[in-house]
Amino acid sequence: METIIVIIKALVVTLGIGAFLGLLLAVADKYLSVKADPRLEVLLSMLPGANCGGCGYPGCSGMADSIISGSNKQVSLCKPLKKEKLAEIIEYLKSTPGPDGSVLNDIK
Repeated sequence: METIIVIIKALVVTLGIGAFLGLLLAVADKYLSVKADPRLEVLLSMLPGANCGGCGYPGCSGMADSIISGSNKQVSLCKPLKKEKLAEIIEYLKSTPGPDGSVLNDIK
C-alpha cells in the first residue's frame, strides 16, 4: 500500500512539472517567435531552383534570403534565371511590401 502511494506521488509530481514546462514553452513561443517574411517563400518559388551556387550563395534559398534581407540587391547574379523571370521577380519585389511595410526599390 505504501509503495502505491509513493508511485502516485511521483506520478503527480512528474505530471505537474511537465504541465508547468509545457505552459512555459507555450508562453515563450507566443512572445519570442520570429515572424518570417512571406515574400521569401514566393521569391524562392520564382527562382529556378538549380541550387548551383553560381550566384555566390549556397543555393537558391541563400540567395533569396540575402535579397529579402537587403544584403544583396542583384537578382541578376542568378545565372540560370531567364530574363522574363528576372523582370517578373524585380517587379514583384518592387511592388510587394514586407511585414514592416518596406519595398525593395533598389533591386536590379
